[in-house]
Amino acid sequence: MIDLFTPYQLKDLALKNRVVMSPMCQYSVEAKDGIPNDWHTLHYTSRAVGGTGLIIVEMTNVEPDGRISDYCLGLWSDEHTSAFKEIVDNAHKHGAKVGIQIAHAGRKAEDAKVPVAPSAIAFDETFKTPRALSTEEVEEMVEKYRLAARRAVEAGVDTIELHGAHGYLIHQFHSPLSNKRTDKYGQDLTRFGVEVIQAVKSEMPKEMPLLMRISGTEFVDGGYGMKEAIDFSKAYQEAGVDMFDVSAGGEGPITPHGRPGTHGGYQVPYARQLKEALDVPVMAVGRLDAPALANNVIGTEDADLIAIGRGLLRNPYWALEAAKQLKKDMDVPVQYKAGF
Repeated sequence: MIDLFTPYQLKDLALKNRVVMSPMCQYSVEAKDGIPNDWHTLHYTSRAVGGTGLIIVEMTNVEPDGRISDYCLGLWSDEHTSAFKEIVDNAHKHGAKVGIQIAHAGRKAEDAKVPVAPSAIAFDETFKTPRALSTEEVEEMVEKYRLAARRAVEAGVDTIELHGAHGYLIHQFHSPLSNKRTDKYGQDLTRFGVEVIQAVKSEMPKEMPLLMRISGTEFVDGGYGMKEAIDFSKAYQEAGVDMFDVSAGGEGPITPHGRPGTHGGYQVPYARQLKEALDVPVMAVGRLDAPALANNVIGTEDADLIAIGRGLLRNPYWALEAAKQLKKDMDVPVQYKAGF
């Protein structure tokens, strides 16, 4: 029997448990330069002290205008690398492995003067209308992802996650709602994502796994569902993705009949369907911060890893507390043993 605290290995990524810190934006860069500061170092290190197996650093962007806000992280310059290395090194000291989510917000780049996207279609009436990237600019964007991956590897990360969900740039390319192009990146909606995957893999050590977050369904009129998600994920798997982090939503306004559920584990069926269809490792996410529920998802093999979001914002020691509730063995820092 496996459970939330059974070790897990994917290629060279060896995790002491199945608890993952989901990437969550902090909007806390001080100088708008994209460089992590003391807040980020403390934020991530404390989750390592708290027993998290894998920490995925928040959405980190490949160019300044690719950020949701000017206060988001970036990896568009070699000047960023050393600050990320400090975070990675500190987390490693406390037994956690570290990934980083590389991304571009596309038409959701709120502070960009003119956002860019596959097509000149605004997310909704509250967002700026983006400029459609030229074919050459899309090719250059692939190169920006590659260079960001190189810097992440130089910073010492154990894995990389590409953000292909929640209506950001890769998602915008594979969604028929936001990609109305007629060039090669419109004729094949997965082409941009596939090229990014191949470029990023070219910079990663052979046995370092590549993760990818996708939205299993869009919850919107005219959007794709799980059947289409399985199809584009197959293309991404063939291009080199080793594990999918399965979320949902993010592209287009949600209609009443498409509103997602609010119960614990409401996105787990998407992870399970993708796992079964592609025979690929998956990570489940979404309202899984009740330890018994998270443990059940692992025990029933619906998913291989559990991404915890808000639960880890509320409690950096979520993993230690979950082990206590589930009566599982876990190494507690000697300074905290009296509390457990």
